[in-house]
Amino acid sequence: MADRADAVGNDREGTVRRAVRAGDDDREGTVRRLQRGLAEGRLDVAEFDERVRAAYAARTLGELADLTADLPPDRW
Repeated sequence: MADRADAVGNDREGTVRRAVRAGDDDREGTVRRLQRGLAEGRLDVAEFDERVRAAYAARTLGELADLTADLPPDRW
């Protein structure tokens, strides 16, 4: 199942969804994706820590999506 932040698309409604307020489940899903990125060797520990702090501080789905935009989708 894709994390909710990963589902933010670039379609016509993407801009609207990016502005939606993030909830705790959205933040936790992003942190799980970042953990997988760390385990896969795509992020180093310093970058992981920086992004996790940003995830917990994020207010919108767009902010969360930006934190994983350079990581491949879960089903790569």
